[in-house]
Amino acid sequence: MSDITLDKDEHGNVLTDFDFEQKDANLIMSYIIFSIIAIFLGGLAGLLQMMQRSGWITLPNWLTYYQLLTAHGVLLALVFTTFFIIGYLFSGVTRTLDGKLTPGARTLGWIGFYLMAIGSLVGTAIILMNDGTVLYTFYAPMQASPWFYVSLALLIVGSWFSSAGILAAYIHWRKKNKNQASPLFAYMSVATLILWIHASLAVAVSVVFFLIPWAFGWVPRVDVSLTRILFWYFGHALVYFWLLPAYIYWYVNIPQVIGGKIFSNSLPRLTFILLILFSVPVGIHHQLTEPGIQSFWKFLQVVLTMMVVVPSLITAFSVVATFELTGRSKGGKGLFGWVTKLPWKDARFFATILAMIIFVPAGAGGIINGSYQLNQMVHNTWFITGHFHLTLATSVVLTFFAISYWLIPVLTKRVFTKGLNRLAIVQTICWVVGVLLMGGIMHFAGIKGAPRRTAHSTYGDHELALSWLSYSQIIAIGGVLLFIAIVLVLYIWIKLIFFAPKSEKTIEYPIGVINERAEDPPPILERWRVWIGVSIALSVIAYAVPIYQVVVNNDPGSLPFRTW
Repeated sequence: MSDITLDKDEHGNVLTDFDFEQKDANLIMSYIIFSIIAIFLGGLAGLLQMMQRSGWITLPNWLTYYQLLTAHGVLLALVFTTFFIIGYLFSGVTRTLDGKLTPGARTLGWIGFYLMAIGSLVGTAIILMNDGTVLYTFYAPMQASPWFYVSLALLIVGSWFSSAGILAAYIHWRKKNKNQASPLFAYMSVATLILWIHASLAVAVSVVFFLIPWAFGWVPRVDVSLTRILFWYFGHALVYFWLLPAYIYWYVNIPQVIGGKIFSNSLPRLTFILLILFSVPVGIHHQLTEPGIQSFWKFLQVVLTMMVVVPSLITAFSVVATFELTGRSKGGKGLFGWVTKLPWKDARFFATILAMIIFVPAGAGGIINGSYQLNQMVHNTWFITGHFHLTLATSVVLTFFAISYWLIPVLTKRVFTKGLNRLAIVQTICWVVGVLLMGGIMHFAGIKGAPRRTAHSTYGDHELALSWLSYSQIIAIGGVLLFIAIVLVLYIWIKLIFFAPKSEKTIEYPIGVINERAEDPPPILERWRVWIGVSIALSVIAYAVPIYQVVVNNDPGSLPFRTW
């Protein structure tokens, strides 16, 4: 559905005639608000555990470091991201297809929301009761309460219902618009959900068929190697489930925010197809130090991991090309004159461009983590944690912040004022400084050998351990800055939901226009059955033999352990 841009308000926001139907806005806002609660609680848990790790505080007996670390990982890496992503995808698919959801799609969205919410609340409660302190990777043979695994299953199954709602809206549109290329946002949303459903099937099998029966005592032992393989089948693809919505914003929304046009209509689609193919059959590169998997299969998945660099480079080229064309159309001269013409004072752009810049060193660290030899040096150190925070906590979360600065006003019909925009700029700077102090220094500490996933200890005042203390202090300062930034963004969100001035017209939902010189995308890119089939085939090639070898190894499995 198209809309007519009318004018701008006094704060510089473009206003339109388009409105979400209230039923659709309520659904989308429910996902966004739940994600807001999750990031606050997860950030608070992260602050406390980081201060304890650095020796700043001593936690009470009823609250442990590993309990907080579990809550931090589950609430941020699983709950916050999944709720925000699904809310964002629902909004964009609604906006770019028919302008409203079908009743069936809306019903599926609500079923998914309630299942995910129940699972998240139950899981959080169990963690707070110290009955699920197994970290967000929930590796066997550490055993949590069976209801912790049930809560994870509800979260995953709920996300499938939500995904079905988005896919139902897409299928409904396709039936009415045969032989037409899908709107770019909707196309990318479908690709993201194909990746998510494919990858999450493996962890669902692990949870439902192995961990839940084991935790309830229905079977005495569990095959640790098999459940770890199934987790990482999902675990690395999860990173791209976080990243692809950020790519959607970079490709589709940000060109409209900066007043430009999308460079290509085909390269973004090719990028997402490549990520569908190469994001799943690479999880074993997280298991390079583990026994039971032959080296050939580890090496194969390392090679496939490096293939993900290709769509990342395509994205860098396409997005920078969009920026350059926009800057030059606004009068930018010389080699880099176009850079000065970009809207650096707009938080929706400022937060995004910093997220993109930090993604460069974050991606370089990922190459080290996925390398067969270099991984041996950093595998179980703070280097991995630092990489994780540069990718998720910066490239992804900063982009999500930028999205929220216009998405929430669109849904609530409130104004993103100049004052809130300035505060968002301050929040972005605070976040970036914090994550560079924390995530950046974690890399150096990891190279020095500082282990990850450990509470505060001087290891008997060992010389090497004492050398890590100065790094820990800087990392903790970074953690404090990050929590301050969370408080700032929470204030902005509360204002945008409840207290910012109301607008008679809706703030524009920015959907970029394709450059008139861009060619139509080839039809093969829209043939989902082909790409789903190729993705499954690659996964079978990469995983069939390792899983078969683990199964026929006739491992008796492990009894449960409770280390806390």
